[in-house]
Amino acid sequence: MSTTVALPDARRTLGLARINWTLMVRNRTTMLYAFLVPLLPLALLFAVGDPEPTSGTAGLGSALLMALLFPGYYNLLSMFVTRRDELVLKRLRTGEVRDVELVASMALPGLSLVLAVLVLMVPIAAAAGFDLPANPVLLLLGTLLAAVTFAALALWTAAWTRTAEAAQLTSGPVMIVALAGFATPAVPDAVARWLELLPGAAVNELVRAGWFGLERGSDEATVGFWQTWLEAAPALGVLVAWTALALWLATRSLRWEPRG
Repeated sequence: MSTTVALPDARRTLGLARINWTLMVRNRTTMLYAFLVPLLPLALLFAVGDPEPTSGTAGLGSALLMALLFPGYYNLLSMFVTRRDELVLKRLRTGEVRDVELVASMALPGLSLVLAVLVLMVPIAAAAGFDLPANPVLLLLGTLLAAVTFAALALWTAAWTRTAEAAQLTSGPVMIVALAGFATPAVPDAVARWLELLPGAAVNELVRAGWFGLERGSDEATVGFWQTWLEAAPALGVLVAWTALALWLATRSLRWEPRG
């Protein structure tokens, strides 16, 4: 007797994602954190007198990480906890909706905003006098990997977050770990080597290599399109490792209804 594995229904997933998007945009506070906060670091690009790759990396890397943390991570965390406590997830799972469709539909609105910020970074950086991305494919791939990582970390955090209000506290450790990667230039080399293993440092390195074509330890663009893949390989490896770890944590701890 043969069995068939039902694939996720794309139309059903997109329909649920559209509903989640509508609910998200109706909340002005959510949209403020989700869309405007990631764009604030881009204002620093216009404050730089001479547009150099180092300052561009700081501004663009910060904007991308803020997008990953707020619409990509925190928004999904808050949404999942709220739907779980209202028993919405439990009711949906009694119907035709599969678990992967349910999770994907909640993650897609945040992912859309992350990609929107990534696209907006290009004309804004150009207006500030910075070069166009040296390897946009690398940037897109790295952003998607990082987005999956933070979405999975949101589901893991939701497992030990009792209420949506508590998410303001429980999200702290993940945000600190992500932001700590940006401290590598300001700490001793022995500490920096460990911080480079964090997702925030990997995102920053992807911007350095993928946008400005910078070699490690260099402040001048020296590599072309193909060489950027080699320069960014360690950062991609870090993101792949974090993605695998985050998915493992999420699948082991995922809860669909509140604790009794």
